[in-house]
Amino acid sequence: MTTIRAKDIHAREMAENPEYRETYEALEGEFALVNALLQARSRARLTQAEVASRMGTTESAVSRLESGRSQPSTRTLERYARATGHKLHISLEPASR
Repeated sequence: MTTIRAKDIHAREMAENPEYRETYEALEGEFALVNALLQARSRARLTQAEVASRMGTTESAVSRLESGRSQPSTRTLERYARATGHKLHISLEPASR
């Protein structure tokens, strides 16, 4: 039985499917945010429950935030950053054409 890895499927779709590539690129910022949140919590060696406690919220709220299912406010991102021992930094970059 051959194992198909998600990153292989993603690479093939990015190379061969313009619609897939366009959709992925449109969501790239959201993927980057989710990745940054997960990395911050991992570096802090905290569970979602511990982050939630430090933020004064619920574990399910942290789960939604980390899954990308919500559009967090800057205030929420600041609270998450503090809870994980990080500092929030937001930047604007020129759009590629």
